[in-house]
Amino acid sequence: MSGSATKSATILIIDDDDEIRYSLGRVLSSERFAIEEAASGEEGVVRVKKGPFPDLIFLDIRMGGMSGIEALQHIRGANPKQLVVLMTAFGTAQTAIEAMKFGAFDYIMKPFDPAKVLSLAETALQANAEMDAVGDYKPTINSDDYKEGIVGSSPAMQEVFKVIGQVTASDVTVMITGESGTGKELVARSICQHSHRSGKPFIAVNCAAIPDNLIESELFGHEKGSFTGATTQRVGKFELCDGGTIFLDEIGDMALATQTKILRVLQQGEIQRVGGTETIKVDVRIIAATNKDLEKIVAEKDFREDLYYRLNVVRIKMPPLREREDDIPQIVDFCLQNLVKDRKTRVSKVSPETMEILSHYEWPGNVRELENVVYRSAVIAQGDAILPKDLPSEIIAATGGSAGTVTQPPFTIESAHGEEETLVEEHETIPPAAHGERSIDAALDFLHDELSKTEKPILNRLEEEMVKRVLSAVGGNQARAAERLGMTRTTLRKRIETYGLKS
Repeated sequence: MSGSATKSATILIIDDDDEIRYSLGRVLSSERFAIEEAASGEEGVVRVKKGPFPDLIFLDIRMGGMSGIEALQHIRGANPKQLVVLMTAFGTAQTAIEAMKFGAFDYIMKPFDPAKVLSLAETALQANAEMDAVGDYKPTINSDDYKEGIVGSSPAMQEVFKVIGQVTASDVTVMITGESGTGKELVARSICQHSHRSGKPFIAVNCAAIPDNLIESELFGHEKGSFTGATTQRVGKFELCDGGTIFLDEIGDMALATQTKILRVLQQGEIQRVGGTETIKVDVRIIAATNKDLEKIVAEKDFREDLYYRLNVVRIKMPPLREREDDIPQIVDFCLQNLVKDRKTRVSKVSPETMEILSHYEWPGNVRELENVVYRSAVIAQGDAILPKDLPSEIIAATGGSAGTVTQPPFTIESAHGEEETLVEEHETIPPAAHGERSIDAALDFLHDELSKTEKPILNRLEEEMVKRVLSAVGGNQARAAERLGMTRTTLRKRIETYGLKS
């Protein structure tokens, strides 16, 4: 239920103080809101369970008999989607924590600021409307089909899948490159799982996370007394991984001395523990990964050229998420389905506006960052869907200029003098510079007159021309054109096809 003039939203006020119910009812009473009251927590719970469910509840925390927190739990049990705003005169940390823990939409302090009460009511009802709008949400994938965790159907990811399939039948060494957070370890695990070594160990080692003076001991083991602190013999990762696959992540950070020993493993299939003299044979497949420009490091003599060629037999380049935005809805669905299965959240849906914002963001942290944002947003969402308000503010700020979805309907309240005061404008847009207003108005008048002469609808004709001109201005670069036009690349591609602009 949102700001509709044809249907009033039902607001239930639950408070054992007659004056509070009266004053709050007066603030909210209008053609837009139908007010109901309950004089106790018990009475309020009975009203909710009797139905129909109110659109919004204002619930006092401290009441005689059933407390507001207890009532909230009963209400949410009857209707998990019920929006409840708690009221309190005691704004303690525990109050806030308890309120949000049990699913309150928000809480307000007594005495009330009428404008804030009305604004909060509108915000809550708008959220309710947005959740209702995603009631028929259909996931784009079934997470059971992606047990390996690599999600995506974009052309770039299809190429990755092809190469994975090609290298699983042999023990060829693979180098995986790409930015942090793109899923390089998932690719390494997938190669192992589909190879003849799938039943053997898979060990991942982050070379950047282990100090240079410990990396050799970690990889090759050490003998007792070989250095200060070596009180016992230790078996290294290569021995533990015999017959299996070892994944050397961030290999570009590995010290030159250790690189020499890795080369020996590749060439001769043997290792020596630190401080030992015995040669130990190992049968290990090596998959390496880096987010650095390995060719540049080789040229700067910080990485052995012979080891580079040994590792770089087959290369798999993981594309950054900003280059495969069509995969974002699938990744979001995958994350949510896994969170629900693990019982970490009840949220299983994403509103269209939210998905549009997520698709516009650049994701410098790639898939890892997207997963983090989905988890964080699902945790704080009050309903069963992630709405734009649940996203981190920096993502809203970064996409606000292009997503075009974070808008609110006009909302007016009646002032003390009986006049209407607009609280939220219909469209939050930035006005053009003063010196350019007249020229823009003149241009729009001219366009209207000219386009009215054609049979094609004005907006379609205008959009076709703008798409064509922007594409021309950016030399056909679809990514830049989409950004300038304020649409996703998927939408731009559809417009190009619709208007026959492929050439």
